Amino acid sequence: MKSYTNQRRLSLIFRYILLILLAVIWILPIIWIILASFSYNNTGFASTFWPEKFTVQNYVGIFTNPQYPIGNWIINTLIVSTLSMIISTFLTISVAYVLSRFRFAFRKPFMQIALVLGMFPGFMSMIALYYILKGLNMLNLGGLLLVYVGGAGLTFYVAKGFFDTIPRSIDEAAEIDGATRWQIFTHIGLPLSKPMIVYTALTAFIAPWTDFIFSGIILSTSGNAKNYTIAYGLYNMVHNTKGNATQYFAQFVAGCVVIAIPITILFIFMQKFYVKGITAGADKG
Repeated sequence: MKSYTNQRRLSLIFRYILLILLAVIWILPIIWIILASFSYNNTGFASTFWPEKFTVQNYVGIFTNPQYPIGNWIINTLIVSTLSMIISTFLTISVAYVLSRFRFAFRKPFMQIALVLGMFPGFMSMIALYYILKGLNMLNLGGLLLVYVGGAGLTFYVAKGFFDTIPRSIDEAAEIDGATRWQIFTHIGLPLSKPMIVYTALTAFIAPWTDFIFSGIILSTSGNAKNYTIAYGLYNMVHNTKGNATQYFAQFVAGCVVIAIPITILFIFMQKFYVKGITAGADKG
């Protein structure tokens, strides 16, 4: 008995040591980015972990630099991300609810096709989408929003798994009381799926907020920095700067901290629903 207790104690100690090590590895880069954003640096990349001199000039500079209008970038990205979140969440939840609750001829083939299409990375379609949007004269924020929303219907599998866990007897009881399909969806389905709605909304918001690859392909032809999103604008700051490409590195890091703040706040307040949405949606497919 004593030997078993010692083994459990050693196992628990090893687990805590491993968790602490992983936490340190995960937190150190974040701490470095925050410290680098407050460092006084006019020579390029930060060469030390702890800055020799602290300053807030990097944050002041990034908001007052006329060449890189971060204020416009934040507004553009906020508009695109918010609209994408609202539309994508409604489409994803609606598709998932229909596939979970209704039975029709093309249901299983549709899910199989959607599963196969979801296995291909989105990068494969970027060039084709670029020429399609170019032909439609939509190489702008509107075209970017259209692409983000267009792929929302294929992300229904986790939400469908969540709706499958809701007993059908609730819907049948509502039908007996005279409720329509729409009333069942809005008064029963949506209130019960709050964790899944939060999970879907967060993922739909984060994707446009942090994307710089596809936004760079679509928006790079505009030639106007005020039309960029914040991720692509910051990327452009350190990669396409004429002359010394590292002169704005400290401001770039400050910008990274700025764009991380909304996501961090959202996760802090929505963490409980986010975790419930992930675990509940994985219970049943």
